[in-house]
Amino acid sequence: MIIDIHTHLGDILYPNGGRLIDQKNVRKKIFFDIISLSETLSHTGASDAIDKWLYKKTYTLVTRASRARNATATLENMRQSMDEAGITKSACMPIPPYLTFDDLEKAARKDDGIIPFTGIDYTKDYDMTAALEADVANGAKGMKLHPIIQRAPLDDQKTFEAMEAFAPFRLPVLFHCGVSSYYLGEEQEKKENAVLGQIEYARNLVANFPKVTFIAGHAGLFQYKDVMELLSGFKNVMVDVSVQSPGHIKKLMDVFGPERVMYASDWPYGERIPAVKRVKKACQGDKSLEQLVFYENAASLLGI
Repeated sequence: MIIDIHTHLGDILYPNGGRLIDQKNVRKKIFFDIISLSETLSHTGASDAIDKWLYKKTYTLVTRASRARNATATLENMRQSMDEAGITKSACMPIPPYLTFDDLEKAARKDDGIIPFTGIDYTKDYDMTAALEADVANGAKGMKLHPIIQRAPLDDQKTFEAMEAFAPFRLPVLFHCGVSSYYLGEEQEKKENAVLGQIEYARNLVANFPKVTFIAGHAGLFQYKDVMELLSGFKNVMVDVSVQSPGHIKKLMDVFGPERVMYASDWPYGERIPAVKRVKKACQGDKSLEQLVFYENAASLLGI
């Protein structure tokens, strides 16, 4: 029994991203995928400083690989990936306005392994409270925030208004955590703000809403130490360990406690089977610990 707490369906980078979901026979269009190489090595580098330096040097290769993976996020490929890795449920994250809860809710009606989350649209003025109430009534099991792609800091006034409206539902809020990029060339300046992934913004958010349970996506990527230092003291914060190495996962469990750590792949940005192997290695054969990270923590959080 495995719940993948952080995955994606559809194109999260461009308008009308939901159209990708039902496409068939979609394959990754790239010759060299540098992310696959890193996954083969369990995302274990020489050191944190070298890893950050290497990421900067290989930014274009990493971003091209990420974009190629994004373009494979169909329901057909999602189901195949889940079956191959033995995944029971996948929590799927929207990023409005490109990919919405409505897109994911339609997919969930076709595949009961899909758990749709909702989100907020920073590009328009609308009744967020009514929209969120409708989404929860239609099956939303949480909310996703992506400050970089949505170009809105986690302590933005509109984000705080959304938290006020969403808090009464007692559902989790997963936010992207850590500096990363998704576009190339001129699009990078127009469509993202990587600085907004800094952990300080996340700290401001979780401190202001102690009754909301937050999930720090990717445990901060390269900034996992900042996540441990700035967020572990807040009991309303959990982490997903997508793209973290076994050694980092072990440290995160030691600092946050195993009951606040959850398995995630960030599919299709990350492959599921390597992510399963990294968690197993971090748990060092402790089956009770594996059960917590793979299933029980997420199941309790989502009310499954």
